[in-house]
Amino acid sequence: MSWNSLRARLRSLGPELLGFAAAGICAYAADLGLFIWLRGPVGLDPLTAKSLSFVAGCSVAYAGNALGTYRRKAAGVSRLRQYAVFFAVNIAGALVQLLCIAVSHYGLGLTSQRADTVSGAGIGMALATVLRFWGTRTLVFRVSGGSSGTTDRTAGREATEATWTG
Repeated sequence: MSWNSLRARLRSLGPELLGFAAAGICAYAADLGLFIWLRGPVGLDPLTAKSLSFVAGCSVAYAGNALGTYRRKAAGVSRLRQYAVFFAVNIAGALVQLLCIAVSHYGLGLTSQRADTVSGAGIGMALATVLRFWGTRTLVFRVSGGSSGTTDRTAGREATEATWTG
């Protein structure tokens, strides 16, 4: 793959990546805000609070992607099935983050709080985000080809619809 074709491919992914990132940022804010509220004023234990905030974050991310970034994809598939696959992809992403912490903390012996943060929230989050992006576009919304919009052939001409970000 040449440099120019790689640049063109990345440029065509731009609106999709921006939409995915926007949905992810909103999901992260919902997850974090709910976790803090559930741990603080509500007084739930950390695992229950994180479990509930994780489900809420997944729901926000799914809504953002289904109603925004990928709103014209996989229209023939039930929303319940899409959500179930989306949730499974997000569980896989969470497991990637836990695996990074486990390897760093227990395998490499890097046991400081900083090392755990770097491995889980840094490296783990980056790898999990790549997995989530791939899984969302490949398994949940089944984007095919290099375009971030949908292509409609009507009367011999092509019309491309952009995503909500472009």
